[in-house]
Amino acid sequence: MPGTVTARRSASGRRARLAGVGDLTSAEAAALDAVDDGWAVERLSALAAVPSVGGTAAESEAQHLVAAWLDELGADVDCWPIDLPTALVAEDAPGQEVVREEAWGVVGTLPGAEDGRPALVLAGHTDVVPAGDAALWPADPFVPWIADGTMHGRGTCDMKGGLVAALAAVRALRTAGVRLARPLAVHSVVGEEDGGLGAWATLARGHTGDHCVIPEPTAGAVITANAGALTFRLQVTGRAAHGATRGQGVSAVELFAEVHTALRVLEAEREADADPRFGGIEHPFAISIGTVSAGNWASSVPDTLVAEGRYGVRLAEPVASAQAALETALARFSAGHPWLAEHPVRVVWTGGSFASGQLPAAHPLGAAVQRAVADAGGGCPPERAAPYGSDLRLYAAAGIPTLQYGPGDIQLAHGPAEQVPLAELATAARSYVLLAMRTCGVR
Repeated sequence: MPGTVTARRSASGRRARLAGVGDLTSAEAAALDAVDDGWAVERLSALAAVPSVGGTAAESEAQHLVAAWLDELGADVDCWPIDLPTALVAEDAPGQEVVREEAWGVVGTLPGAEDGRPALVLAGHTDVVPAGDAALWPADPFVPWIADGTMHGRGTCDMKGGLVAALAAVRALRTAGVRLARPLAVHSVVGEEDGGLGAWATLARGHTGDHCVIPEPTAGAVITANAGALTFRLQVTGRAAHGATRGQGVSAVELFAEVHTALRVLEAEREADADPRFGGIEHPFAISIGTVSAGNWASSVPDTLVAEGRYGVRLAEPVASAQAALETALARFSAGHPWLAEHPVRVVWTGGSFASGQLPAAHPLGAAVQRAVADAGGGCPPERAAPYGSDLRLYAAAGIPTLQYGPGDIQLAHGPAEQVPLAELATAARSYVLLAMRTCGVR
């Protein structure tokens, strides 16, 4: 239940936890010792208390809070209003599923001894999905609480915990007096949950880097590839009739049952021989129906059904090719159906567009992150692929080698059990410290 956010761990305790890790330089050891777990917990509690649901005013409030913290940490801060009219019409914009009156981008850059673009970017989002039915939560989802070493509440896992871990790493570098050879940047973005508006605007503004790590929750793994995801709308047309003489009509609901079976066949075909990095994930490229609406009178045979859903994009598959696969499959099914041949299923693409993305094969960033995590006391994280879209694909498409590693488990995100273990928060912060020092260099 809700409780007080407490307790800084002692320096001696932190040193004890580092026993047995890999060889560290004296500067690395000092920087790890400067990670303040209590500071991270306090900041996460404050950030998670901002109900920054996409499209609300609180989305901008969270961005300004992060900008203020970056300024306190001595970063050069760029905080700007995103040009929303342009984002709605730009050909390369990722799309949006919510309406926004304003949106802000935030980038904090920790200067290096050398000028130039950052050697490393830590990029996280502050927007969250709605909390849903408050009765399903054990407490107010926007009053974060700690129980058994875990912080609970909306956004703690996805992904304010990861973003705060990045900030804690910046603070540790400053506290330890580490002077990086090349700049380190933190990108705080909005709109990730509904398409990637913030990351798109940040890259369009010219904020790039040599490498990027996104602190999404990865359950202890390093995610080097994401499937994509598209949203679609289907319209199924039947023929209305009185319910008492339903044989005279053609039910759009019954037609959709057949269409849904065809979608399951397509899903199985697209998931055959999936990349082994997906491991035991049941549906790496899932096709899921989220909403269904049909009919306008209980005693009538429904003549129209509209269904909206989510469609998985395979690794390295262009979005246009993925769209064509669904359109072709439904056209083929309709052509072979006695009714739908004359009344084919209509497909419309809506909302956000998440292409797939991945780190280039054998890129050294993967091994560098694995080593940093191991040397920070987190064990050696396995390499995995994820079945959901993220901002990874936008950074990768911009030519920036990108992967995901962060605290928490995505399986707990978006639900009333959302939480992040504080031990994972600390491990992530220490891992980012080492990665920054090794990627940016130290003077």
